[in-house]
Amino acid sequence: MIDKARERLIFALDVDSLEEAQRWVALLHDKVGVFKVGKQLFTRCGPQVVRMIRDGGGEVFLDLKYHDIPNTVAMAALEACRLGVKMFNVHALGGAEMMRTTVARVDEQYPRGSTGRPLLLAVTILTSSTDQTLLELGIDRPVAEMVPRLARLAADAGFDGVVASPREVEAIRAACGPDFAIVTPGVRPAFASVDDQKRVTTPADALVAGSDYLVIGRPISAADDPQQAAGKILQEMAAALDAK
Repeated sequence: MIDKARERLIFALDVDSLEEAQRWVALLHDKVGVFKVGKQLFTRCGPQVVRMIRDGGGEVFLDLKYHDIPNTVAMAALEACRLGVKMFNVHALGGAEMMRTTVARVDEQYPRGSTGRPLLLAVTILTSSTDQTLLELGIDRPVAEMVPRLARLAADAGFDGVVASPREVEAIRAACGPDFAIVTPGVRPAFASVDDQKRVTTPADALVAGSDYLVIGRPISAADDPQQAAGKILQEMAAALDAK
């Protein structure tokens, strides 16, 4: 069960240099199945960092949250596919047309079920956001309502899953069914601090709730012994998977 847990653990590679990224990949490759490359690292290092992770046998979650006109996002999605990433994401708030166009372009070159096709994910509401955040944007519906609404929009457009807080997993499952992938940030084991995440839960609770992948960064990177911290998280995840 540890191997299954490892496949579901995504380490947030929130660093600012290729050398630092290489250090973390070398340190954690036996405990982490997927490495998340976000805006900071990709802006600094570009596709080189994705290739470095893949050359080392790791998988990549390209977390760039594309949000633009439909054709621009669709073409960026094709480039993500060509890089060989395991998953990438867009903002569901970009709308149904943007997501449908992206799916159509990816389908043309990477049909469903084909080798090399990544998971297409949509971001619902950022885990740092609250109901007040949405009100400031002119959205008068609460987070708990917006998340499943956006998830259903993504599913109807042909996306494979969403990135969402574990507290909304049950609602997403009800809206989108059991086979819809859910990638969950905002996960904090009991030994770690909450930091700036507002809607958080433990790894075990997230898996029991129905999350498929867990994104964890600072609880590992800020630990005195990152390998030990990752190992403890894997054990917690494995126990939760075994109990399901």
